[in-house]
Amino acid sequence: MSDTIKKTLRDSAAMRWTALLLLALAMFCSYIFMDILSPIKDLMQETRGWDSTAFGTMQGSEVFLNVFVFFLIFAGIILDKMGVRFTAVLSAAVMLVGACIKWYAVSTSFIGSGLETWFNNNLNYIPLFDELGVSPFYRGMPASAKLAASGFMIFGCGCEMAGITVSRGIVKWFKGREMALAMGSEMALARLGVATCMIFSPFFAKLGGNVDVSRSVAFGVVLLCIALIMTIVYFFMDRKLDSQTGEAEEKDDPFKVKDIGKILSDGGFWIVALLCVLYYSAIFPFQKYAVNMLQCNLTLTPPDATSFWNSSSVTVVQYVTMLVVAASGFASNFQKKKNLKIGLLVLSVAALLVYCYMGYMRQSAESIFAVFPLLAVLITPILGNYLDHNGKGASMLVLGSVLLIACHLTFAFVLPAFKGNAAGGAIVAYTTILILGASFSLVPAALWPSVPKLVNAKVIGSAYALIFWIQNIGLWLFPLLIGKVLDKTNPGVTNPTEFNYTAPLVMLACLGVAALLLGLVLKVVDKKRGLGLELPNIKD
Repeated sequence: MSDTIKKTLRDSAAMRWTALLLLALAMFCSYIFMDILSPIKDLMQETRGWDSTAFGTMQGSEVFLNVFVFFLIFAGIILDKMGVRFTAVLSAAVMLVGACIKWYAVSTSFIGSGLETWFNNNLNYIPLFDELGVSPFYRGMPASAKLAASGFMIFGCGCEMAGITVSRGIVKWFKGREMALAMGSEMALARLGVATCMIFSPFFAKLGGNVDVSRSVAFGVVLLCIALIMTIVYFFMDRKLDSQTGEAEEKDDPFKVKDIGKILSDGGFWIVALLCVLYYSAIFPFQKYAVNMLQCNLTLTPPDATSFWNSSSVTVVQYVTMLVVAASGFASNFQKKKNLKIGLLVLSVAALLVYCYMGYMRQSAESIFAVFPLLAVLITPILGNYLDHNGKGASMLVLGSVLLIACHLTFAFVLPAFKGNAAGGAIVAYTTILILGASFSLVPAALWPSVPKLVNAKVIGSAYALIFWIQNIGLWLFPLLIGKVLDKTNPGVTNPTEFNYTAPLVMLACLGVAALLLGLVLKVVDKKRGLGLELPNIKD
């Protein structure tokens, strides 16, 4: 009888993975919206007059409030004081509000409105921020980009709050169990959101032969409504767990400023935080320009208008193929029978090859780049499972940085050499993107599960908030820098498919070099201090 009383939702594998699924679906939807305009950068320039500087400034605005108003620090405090479930619902609601504003900004209703006139005449000079060179707006920035940036700032507050909340929720439900696999699985589903965005954002923008970029954003808004519903369901699950365990939510532990001091005084924490900002700054800002970079470096000949490869049906078929890649690869992590496990992996790889063929036949840069998160979906849970049972987290960080450097340098110097060779360029692009996807699996799968090993459980929400805040500095700065560098190194270029991306890609490769050096330092520190970063999460 006592055993029955002690059993909780957390002890049930089905229940804790259901909780994870609810949180992961919310992040899946947020990742779709985060990059909703990335695959249609060229259309934003053609239909809304956004040059690379305007596009980059708007994209970087997502994290502006988190960095310069320290919202992420407050988000960590809210999380520690109010608990996972309240913060999860709040973050989803904030994301939805910001998304609606961004949708209106790029809609045809905004064109010619009084609000457009106001944005044209205002926010051209922001005191202090302009002097510091960090203003989210500038004189001459299109009004639609200004309002979109304003909405994206609000969305970014909710999105980053959701990120630290999900990490905290996974720790709550999976600590002492398969935590790295859970974190890897959540990240894998979120990465699938990026692939979904790459497929469907251009699809909705060009639907019916009439280009309307607001349809893509509206698609993201609908998904964020679903995300809000997912977090509300999680709210009741999490409350049920606390009623079973008798544990109080974290809000009963008063937040103390000195706790942040303890975190910041830890050298191991700083190495992980800096490694995080360097690595993610070389990935997420790149995602926002990757499709346009491929458009500029690949020889793409659109298929005949009457061809299957130019129809709406192929988009659905390609996405179903993508889901087969993700589902079979993910399911292979849970199979105990060797034959079944290998069979699922073979199916996943075969479906991935079919997807690549379809992307090439469509002659679509966005379809080609979509394989980047697909390999992450396949590999991240596998690596998380390996970390749980075998460790070697710090070594994975180093290997991931090496792959990152190699990929950006390949995009900068090798891919352009294949301009004019359609098949050769596609092969180089696919190979490099897949390797970059592997890198994107290695680093996050090892990085996030290491944080609980570095800080006290009572302040882990604040620790994640600080790491995300430091990371957000890079996520604000580098989209803006890439846009400015593109315009500076491509004077007079007005065709959005003729930019030279060499300089921005070399800049991103340099971030990878710095991340590699920090990864090596972390291995030394781990060995000296016995942080356990190379040890498995599951103890025998």
